[in-house]
Amino acid sequence: MTGQSKRSVTISGHRTSVSLENEFWSALKEISAQRNVSLQGLIEQIDATRSGEGLSSAIRIHVLRHFRNDGEA
Repeated sequence: MTGQSKRSVTISGHRTSVSLENEFWSALKEISAQRNVSLQGLIEQIDATRSGEGLSSAIRIHVLRHFRNDGEA
């Protein structure tokens, strides 16, 4: 399942591409389902709280923190 996928998302009305490893996309979908929020909504939340790093990096960090902290990120 290793490999990267690029997907387009809309953030604040602007389309952007996010490239993540397939495992991160799967984890992100799992988190969005747990929180009962759309994948798009979760990415928007992550974008709103990132501090200077690129969006792909911010998503990876969010996923890592989520699973390190038993679902709290």
